[in-house]
Amino acid sequence: MILLNCSTKLQMLEQMLKSNFPESLKVYGAVMNMNRGNPFQKEVVVDSWPDFKTVITRRKKEAMTDDLDIYTNAYAVFYKDSRAYRKLLEEPDVINWEQVFQIQGLQDELYAISKAVANSKQLDVNVTSFRAVEFPPFPMPDAKSRVMSSPQLSYLSVAEADLLNRTWSRGGNEQCHRYLANLIYCFPSVCVRDENGKPVSWGLTDQFATMIHGYTLPEHRRKGYSRLVAVTLARKLQSRGFPSQGNVLDDNIASITLLKNLNASFLPCRFHRLILTPRNFSA
Repeated sequence: MILLNCSTKLQMLEQMLKSNFPESLKVYGAVMNMNRGNPFQKEVVVDSWPDFKTVITRRKKEAMTDDLDIYTNAYAVFYKDSRAYRKLLEEPDVINWEQVFQIQGLQDELYAISKAVANSKQLDVNVTSFRAVEFPPFPMPDAKSRVMSSPQLSYLSVAEADLLNRTWSRGGNEQCHRYLANLIYCFPSVCVRDENGKPVSWGLTDQFATMIHGYTLPEHRRKGYSRLVAVTLARKLQSRGFPSQGNVLDDNIASITLLKNLNASFLPCRFHRLILTPRNFSA
């Protein structure tokens, strides 16, 4: 295991990962954020340097203080050799197996390899698979022309994390509230506000530079707000040099239709999110 903590090497890694799109997108987004201030306190582990076969990004250990924080305790993985990934996973001090955590990646063997190692360490593994998407570069469709009224575009404030925590299907707990507040503070967001200044539609960016948690309050749907938020957030990321990428469940027909209308590309690889839970927590 090699911990890359040299800024020059991290810049080199960012460029190297570009040649492995789209499978390296999650790791690439995390490394980009690290090279631009590292607001989420990430670090990178590789099996070797510079001819790496596996890259894992993780939160710095001093920042992973809550063993139940499944949102913050997150790893992104990219490998060129699945055997190298398993070998690195089995090394001590790469993963904190005593916590509930998640592993993210865009490679099909990720689940089987991670599950095999996790089973040997008495952890349960659940996986959710998504369609991975990427928005086209500029110019993009003019979203404002589709909106039925004149919306007030803005960005989210940390004080509005409670609203997001209550409306997110994966939320509703203290850890999620803290995580969302941290994302709002650290990364770009976009929202549409009503005449009273309250958010009615929004989208966030996470620590892997992924567009997430796109949501419109039910009473404000079918007004073009989701389209406006998605396009505005994608443009904001692209203006900063980031890829504008996201994930969508196969049965989310409304979002898939919206993405197709925006000419988003559905990537050949799928996004996999693994939730790993020590069995003492499961019990």
